[in-house]
Amino acid sequence: MSQSKRDILNIVEKILLAIQLSACLTLSFSGVAHAADIKLVSLSSEKALFIIDGKAPKAFAIGSAMTPDTKLTALDHSSATIEVSGKKQVLYLGQAALAPSANSKNPSVTLNASEMGHFFTQLQINGGSQTRAMIDTGASFVAIPANEAQRMGLDYKKGRLSYSNTANGIVPTYLIQLDSVKVGDIEVFQVQASVHEGPLPVTLLGNSFLKRLSMSKDGDRMVLTKK
Repeated sequence: MSQSKRDILNIVEKILLAIQLSACLTLSFSGVAHAADIKLVSLSSEKALFIIDGKAPKAFAIGSAMTPDTKLTALDHSSATIEVSGKKQVLYLGQAALAPSANSKNPSVTLNASEMGHFFTQLQINGGSQTRAMIDTGASFVAIPANEAQRMGLDYKKGRLSYSNTANGIVPTYLIQLDSVKVGDIEVFQVQASVHEGPLPVTLLGNSFLKRLSMSKDGDRMVLTKK
């Protein structure tokens, strides 16, 4: 082989080595900045099946690490509890992990749509009990089923009695004021709520809370940011 050909091969090898090194560095840095997207897809009594970052579903047992900073801590018939960087989050089937922003001044939360296209999250009421809620921009208040209000210890019958016209007829509702409502790292104080004694399958996160946030929706993702 001539010297000129050997020189050309050496140059090509150096270029390929540089490309490989660049790729390795890119993967390393992207791994540091990346936040895992964790979605619950199936449940059993001992394990839960998750999709992480769009990869093939993988089963995890209670106590096992899902990512370097995430582990599965509890299961029941309808939900899984995970711990992300020391903070617990409850996920229901089809729901993805909340992603609170690191910005403490304007914290934000990212929600993923369920299979039916609705957005669900966990609410913490008055700094204590939690309840599952569905985002509903058509609801005037945070609407809570009476049985949930009782479970959370809300003395709602001291509120102002009103009536709502529903598909099941006219039902009594009680208008109350919650000291605080918290979703992820977003906490709003003095929030109006209505407690419904008629059929209401899930708490609705309505405009008495949402109007104090900015909302953006992109496909099956919704971002809530405190104003």
